[in-house]
Amino acid sequence: MNDQDIQQEQVQSTTQDSHLNTAGPEQQDRKSTEEDNELLMGILAYLGPLFLVPLLAAKENDFAQYHAKQGAALFIGAVAIMMIAWFPIIGWLIGFVAWIAWVVLTIIGIMNVVQKKKKSLPIVGGLAKHF
Repeated sequence: MNDQDIQQEQVQSTTQDSHLNTAGPEQQDRKSTEEDNELLMGILAYLGPLFLVPLLAAKENDFAQYHAKQGAALFIGAVAIMMIAWFPIIGWLIGFVAWIAWVVLTIIGIMNVVQKKKKSLPIVGGLAKHF
């Protein structure tokens, strides 16, 4: 083999390698974007009425739908807490304790999304199964 043949082989090898490398990152970027969207939709599900965004926008995504239903149940609970809290003294006490529980459940839900778990929330998880 002469020097010209060696250089051509190196160019071909480099060209083939570059084609292989460009396909991988594009697929990884697409997968990363899908995962980011899934996480965003899951987190939105636990932010009050924003549960409607993943419920309506990500109909094909089971993960987002699961968490949107959990978020809907949590939102219904929050509305109930607000109505209970209107009653003086007893309602305020019950509302305060329930509001703390709501915050804790919201944090648990968001943690489940970040950890990519489909885990039912305590208390309201059973209600979400009926949606």
